[in-house]
Amino acid sequence: MRAFVRSALVLTFGACIALVSYVGIAAVSVTWAGTHSETEVVDAIVVMGAAQYDGVPSPLLASRLQHALDLWKQKQAPLIAVTGGKRPGDRFTEGDTSRRWLTDRGVPSTDIVVESSGRSTWESIKNLAPLLTQANVHSVVVVSSSWHVQRTALSLEELGFRAHSSASPDGVLSGSSEKSKLTREIAGVSLGRIIGFGTLFDITG
Repeated sequence: MRAFVRSALVLTFGACIALVSYVGIAAVSVTWAGTHSETEVVDAIVVMGAAQYDGVPSPLLASRLQHALDLWKQKQAPLIAVTGGKRPGDRFTEGDTSRRWLTDRGVPSTDIVVESSGRSTWESIKNLAPLLTQANVHSVVVVSSSWHVQRTALSLEELGFRAHSSASPDGVLSGSSEKSKLTREIAGVSLGRIIGFGTLFDITG
């Protein structure tokens, strides 16, 4: 009996060590993706949506759009894909707001793919996927905030695209808000890598 208890404790301890190590690796991976930008030429730049205020991008969304615009001007991709639906009562979607912001700054509307119904990362990516396929897009670079960019890239890979990441400049959120989001993203990436990001969305919504 004592030997059994000892073995059980050793196994439990080993499992805890393995779990902590796995989450630690995920944390390093999420942080690395948020501080390194891929420069490989791809088919499209995917910009993840964020809040908009009656057709005006929030500072967070504007930061992502400016970064995507810079990459487009550097010819990293010929297309920009924008995403995001709207909250009840809003007149404009995040996707349409992003498209207008880009066209106002010289991006032809023919160079923009718009997904405008998603209310979460997974919904937006899943809705965007057939639009990218229709546009003959196979490889993308994802533009989002540092804490969010890897989960989006991994979600696109799950749907069959070759995805890189290029985080937009941070500093829009406060330190505590950013740390909270980073913690949630590490947990989401850790679990999503195991069960799949689509399954994770089915569970968590």
